[in-house]
Amino acid sequence: MQKRHDRKELVVSIHDVSPLTRERTGAILRDLALAGVHKTSLLVIPDHHHRGNISLDSGFADWLSGACSAGHEAVLHGYYHLRPARGDDGAVKRVITRSYTAGEGEFFDLEKAAARSLLDQGRRDLAACGVAPAGFIAPAWLLGPDAEEAVREAGFQYTTRISTVKDFLAGQTHRSRSQVWSVRAAWRRASSLAWNHVLFHATSDLRLARIGIHPPDWDHPAIRRQILELAGKALAGREPMTYHGWLNRLRTSP
Repeated sequence: MQKRHDRKELVVSIHDVSPLTRERTGAILRDLALAGVHKTSLLVIPDHHHRGNISLDSGFADWLSGACSAGHEAVLHGYYHLRPARGDDGAVKRVITRSYTAGEGEFFDLEKAAARSLLDQGRRDLAACGVAPAGFIAPAWLLGPDAEEAVREAGFQYTTRISTVKDFLAGQTHRSRSQVWSVRAAWRRASSLAWNHVLFHATSDLRLARIGIHPPDWDHPAIRRQILELAGKALAGREPMTYHGWLNRLRTSP
């Protein structure tokens, strides 16, 4: 039997999955499957920018349920994915919630009660699609302390940030840096290509490798090629898994 410390895994996550991005998400999944990645974590937004709830879209619901039956997992990813600008935001908060995230840090500074309300509604919406999420991942990985407490108390098993995976059940935080690309401007795309080339090699010794994909990434051929290339290289020594599957393995392996 292979010992726990000898194993290495890869989690590929697709962010911002919703009826608005279903077509591009499908294309990403097809390309990943050709590269050998048959399991991913799908980060689902229940009501993406207030433009249509997943529970009211039977086509999306059937597609998501089918993807989960095929080995992928659905992860609750915020609710609207938006954080409205506030008049009392200071300079640092404006940089984090507007420049860094383009206004999408929904759970960055939510009060606990407000976060719990969105979490409960999101879980109901996913249940209407026939799936039960084990994990919650905040938009842009920005999860404030009150909101994190709400996530834990709501019974979610895990959350992630850009550099960690937190297992609420086991009370452990695992170090793992996600690769992610920014495509909003040409300079961001160039920087992302250079940075992720370096980061892939710098994190090769970590137990878990993570690749985070956003649907707009697939509109840029150079970004798409690098993601698929790095996924292929990672698979030479790693097993593709979902976050939920990986944490279950850690909890039960010798």
